[in-house]
Amino acid sequence: MDNFSTQNDDSLPSLNIHASYSSDDGGGGGGGSNRTPKFFDRFYDSSSDDDLCPSSTSAAPSTSDGVENAGRRLDYMIQFLERKLSSPDHDRTRALPEFVGKGGGAGLFKVPARAAVHPGRPPSLEVRPHPLRETQIGCFLRSVVCSESQLWAGHECGVRVWNFADLYGSSSGAGGVVRSGDEETAPFCESVQTSAAICLVVDEATRVVWSGHKDGKVRAWKMDQRLGDDPFTDCLAWQAHRTPVLSLVMTSYVGDLWSGSEGGVIKIWPWESIGKGFSLMMEEMPMAALSVERSFIDLRSQLTVNGVLASDVKYMISDNCRGKVWSAGYQSFALWDARTRELLKVFNVDGQIENRVDISAQDPAFDDEWKTKFVSASKKDKLQASFSFLQRSRNAIMGAADAVRRVAAKGAFGDDSRRTEALVMTIDGMIWTGCTSGLLVQWDGQGNRLQDFHHHCFAVQCFCTFGSRIWIGYVSGTVQVLDLEGNLLGGWVAHDSPVISMTSGAGYVFTLDNYGGIRGWNTTSPGPLDSILRSELAGKEFLYTRLENLKILAATWNVGQGRASHDSLISWLGSAASDAGIIVVGLQEVEMGAGFLAMSAAKETVGLEGSSLGQWWLDMIGRTLDEGSMFERVGSRQLAGLLIAVWVRNNVKAYVGDVDAAAVPCGFGRAIGNKGAVGLRMRVYDRVMCFVNCHFAAHLEAVNRRNADFDHVYRTMIFSRPSNLSNATAAGVSSAVQMLRSTNSVEGTLELSEADMVVFLGDFNYRLDGISYDEARDFVSQRCFDWLKERDQLRAEMEAGNVFQGMREAVIRFPPTYKFERHQAGLAGYDSGEKKRIPAWCDRILYRDSRTASVAECSLECPVVSSVTQYEACMDVTDSDHKPVRCIFSVDIARVDESVRRQEFGEIIRSNKRIRHTLEELCKIPDTIVSTNNIILQNQDTSILRITNKSGKYEALFEIICEGQSTVKDGGLAFDHQPRGSFGFPQWLERIGPHVKVNPASAIIKPNHIGEVAVHHEEFQILEEFVDGNPENSWCEDSRDKEVILIVKIRSKFTTETRDHRIRVRYCFANKRTPIDSKSNSHRQTQGTVLHRSDIQRLSGSSDVVAHLRDMHSSLCSSNDSVQRSIRE
Repeated sequence: MDNFSTQNDDSLPSLNIHASYSSDDGGGGGGGSNRTPKFFDRFYDSSSDDDLCPSSTSAAPSTSDGVENAGRRLDYMIQFLERKLSSPDHDRTRALPEFVGKGGGAGLFKVPARAAVHPGRPPSLEVRPHPLRETQIGCFLRSVVCSESQLWAGHECGVRVWNFADLYGSSSGAGGVVRSGDEETAPFCESVQTSAAICLVVDEATRVVWSGHKDGKVRAWKMDQRLGDDPFTDCLAWQAHRTPVLSLVMTSYVGDLWSGSEGGVIKIWPWESIGKGFSLMMEEMPMAALSVERSFIDLRSQLTVNGVLASDVKYMISDNCRGKVWSAGYQSFALWDARTRELLKVFNVDGQIENRVDISAQDPAFDDEWKTKFVSASKKDKLQASFSFLQRSRNAIMGAADAVRRVAAKGAFGDDSRRTEALVMTIDGMIWTGCTSGLLVQWDGQGNRLQDFHHHCFAVQCFCTFGSRIWIGYVSGTVQVLDLEGNLLGGWVAHDSPVISMTSGAGYVFTLDNYGGIRGWNTTSPGPLDSILRSELAGKEFLYTRLENLKILAATWNVGQGRASHDSLISWLGSAASDAGIIVVGLQEVEMGAGFLAMSAAKETVGLEGSSLGQWWLDMIGRTLDEGSMFERVGSRQLAGLLIAVWVRNNVKAYVGDVDAAAVPCGFGRAIGNKGAVGLRMRVYDRVMCFVNCHFAAHLEAVNRRNADFDHVYRTMIFSRPSNLSNATAAGVSSAVQMLRSTNSVEGTLELSEADMVVFLGDFNYRLDGISYDEARDFVSQRCFDWLKERDQLRAEMEAGNVFQGMREAVIRFPPTYKFERHQAGLAGYDSGEKKRIPAWCDRILYRDSRTASVAECSLECPVVSSVTQYEACMDVTDSDHKPVRCIFSVDIARVDESVRRQEFGEIIRSNKRIRHTLEELCKIPDTIVSTNNIILQNQDTSILRITNKSGKYEALFEIICEGQSTVKDGGLAFDHQPRGSFGFPQWLERIGPHVKVNPASAIIKPNHIGEVAVHHEEFQILEEFVDGNPENSWCEDSRDKEVILIVKIRSKFTTETRDHRIRVRYCFANKRTPIDSKSNSHRQTQGTVLHRSDIQRLSGSSDVVAHLRDMHSSLCSSNDSVQRSIRE
């Protein structure tokens, strides 16, 4: 799905980060004459090295880094010019002539589209280019989250952080050491090693990032700590759960931290305890951690709920608009009050309310104990033990009963296709959930199911919201963008593996794939900026294109259930492996026989493969290739008698990975592996190559069956299973993806057709037509191969476009390889028995690269161009009735230097005038006014705060946060300012809303409209302190007057920058209202009056709005004149 809309868009924060850069010469449509001098100036002017990286002085590269980067660009330019001007290289002049089958280039056999910038998706910022899966075992990234200035990622041994100021920089690794998989990653810092970080949440109020870990610990990491070469450490950590911390959330009411774990456990960590922990000195951290650890509130110990409290708490979100918290498992949801911490509602994925059973409702004795526990502190110690035991027992019983009830209703252990996989809240106050089937469900804030959407058939994995858009990541690697009404704005394949996490910041939506790749997509995508970026990046292709040359040895042999001598293997492989970087070996008929085939089929059904004889062949070939010293086997796959394996030379291994395997049986009802294919897929220099070893139907007359075998293999081969034990961990998720693909297959997307290069090798069993045994022997003895090739069934079928469509084969200059008497040398060894099988070229090697009719030169548009320099049979090997065949490919591969392209991407964003102008226009923050800067509350007052959008063109998005609470002295001065986590609201202040007249319960104000927020005082005078989940102390709230500063943050749809309004809210215990000291407010304020709900004017149309704005403007001007006169007096 590659539909792009042209909506208004932006990535403003990236402009602000690099605001010091000049915008010279950045016209988007400039021709080559305008750009070329600029490139060469950057190579030879030392003062321009700073232009290669962000403007932040802390992120500036060293002189050596700048010289190195400029040198790499110059090398690529020279390489580009040499390709354009020089004659063909030596390998090209030695290339053998080739025969090309008909029918390629269209339909299923169309070469995948490639370009300098991917044609099927918007241009992206490669923060961390896709690392090879094998390099990430034990350190896979699992989640990402953004603060205002940083991108954080949790991985299997800690966390890492990127500063937005460094996003366009060249790779420097962690601590100056570039590790495998991060060679082209943007500069980052890494923490000390911890257990796997499963979830992350950002608290901008305290400048802390919280992480939940597999070992049950919660850790806090300071955003502002000095990040250098040494791993950074946490500032607070404690044992939160006995099982992994699956979810974390911070509430905007009172700033509590909520954590969810297995078995439905939800704990609350009060802000009071966390704040005290942060206030202690470093040497007191162990005591602080112990204090926080014991301060939890265990929600499950207070309520018994069928189902939800027995299932893992996979997801939690904070509804700051309504002061609620959502917790979710796969099949059910719970809705909590963030202020009172009470359970409000439990419901399933259909929106049906689940059975809720309070202890007090079941047994009066329990009701008495419940009340006694919370009212009488003197008796709580004696009652707690028995109460806790009985209550937890009831929890377990009722949870199990509810699970049984659901199983009975559904007939299975839940409906996997309806399982909840992701949860998010949008700016308009709606809740969205994503299911395994790809279904999207919209809920209101009260847990009522509103409507469903279905735009993709694969499982939803994650959500991200930015402005008025919803971004969705799927297990297929696809990303879709929706508006708040659920309309699809665009979609594209963002990654080659599942998108498991998303976050937004610095003008980008960052997506994390299952194997650790991170890409940043402009928040405006899909939109008009995409075409500008694509054009500009494509124009600089020669600066970041790198060419590699690789020799690949492909070899096939039908071994006829025999074993080979060491000399035979040397003759076949050893003599040709000297220059090869990759060696692919395919064997047929390793083992046959009815008993073995039946056992092999049974093993395949339970995920087992291989045999002792197959292992013998792998070991023998490994010795021949000097495995361990020169080569390393990276993958293998056996299906009955078929075996394929790949060895990679040690100096190439760093560029080869993501190895997956596949098998397709074609014998006996497409179920037995006596005929069929096995394949290996791998990434080589970031290009996908597939090698397929085949054994097709035998006998002279079975041409159509052989054609059908190929068609079946090509259409159904799916790479999923790990190709060896060391890769099993890395490939585990791939199997889950393929299982989903098998049930939700997308028509027209075949995995072999998506590869940049495909090599088929094996015993294809095509014979010679219209010729007798004696005639064939005579032509072979005279080496008249051209006449024999005219009788070749495979050549005839390829010419007709019936098989191997679009594939290439080098000219055959060796005798037919079938059928021979064993251990008889020379051409006299052809079958002379009773059957006298006609000699034939059964054993073949064919391939397809990236060339098309229009493009044949190696480039990013045609990234893999191959030629055959050697294609021959080893006629001196006599261990089988087939002769082994080998083929040497010389492969040119064009790849992207992502580090260089990332810097070019940043330069385009900073300097291109069209982009800057578009972003500046889209990111204008609407002008707004608020009805008052001061509010006084008393005795459960409710005051209305109006926010007016004066812009006639742009929508205004707003949110309200609390800077913290102060105590008011008798004279009216505020002191003892205490900020709270997550800009949390104090318990006495309740924000009802926001309410917008034209769209209730929304945080978007349309042009020339007014939004309302009700600010309400709530009696909440009893405070409790918990120890080990039990209330230990309770006291009355401080009776002194309180004051908070509310910040109304206004922004546009496409930027994170805000324009802020400061509102002072004071709560008075006394009967008289304490005057507000204007001097205590550091910001200039306009004095106003409290507007109660009865004062709200209902505006029927735009004329009313304009009139209201004029009246308000006049009132404000008069008020301002009065203030100025008072000041002068």
